[in-house]
Amino acid sequence: MRILPEETGAVVIDMQEKLMMAMNETKVCEEKAAMLLKGLQVLSGLKALEIPMTVTQQYTKGLGHTLPSLYEAAGTTEYCEKASFSCCRNKAILDKLESMGKKNILVMGTEAHICVLQSCIDLKAAGFQPVMVVDAVASRREADKKIAIERAIQEGILVTTAEAVLFELTLDSTNPCFKAISKLVK
Repeated sequence: MRILPEETGAVVIDMQEKLMMAMNETKVCEEKAAMLLKGLQVLSGLKALEIPMTVTQQYTKGLGHTLPSLYEAAGTTEYCEKASFSCCRNKAILDKLESMGKKNILVMGTEAHICVLQSCIDLKAAGFQPVMVVDAVASRREADKKIAIERAIQEGILVTTAEAVLFELTLDSTNPCFKAISKLVK
């Protein structure tokens, strides 16, 4: 299945200050998520294309806000508060995702084996095609992330990397965004 820009939205799940400090490979995850979000902003710069995104936060009072670098990359400081692990169990978030009118939802965030995986499973059940961006998800332990990716594949969830999906969304080197996307991934 091809991931096309006109059919794609994104969700950033719980990439919050205190939570990210506890993750394995925090820096890599943050960098890949920021690169992806910046790329989505570049692609959304085309007048005919918008790749909408939603940012979620779990217990903001205790875990802090989404990392500033990700707010900046996403071009927003808006977020949806949640208490459930799956973002789909929050009606406001699910309504927001449905209002995007997109089939594919790029999923990045923490923790891979809890909130990300449960959100992906519930997105699939709600009729979306979730796409777990595996280098933009993290868990405290590498083994948990590995199992989350394996389980996601078993559940029929697509997996990819930030760079791969950006070039897939760009389609070809004649795209006006190609040079900007190429610079982002270097």
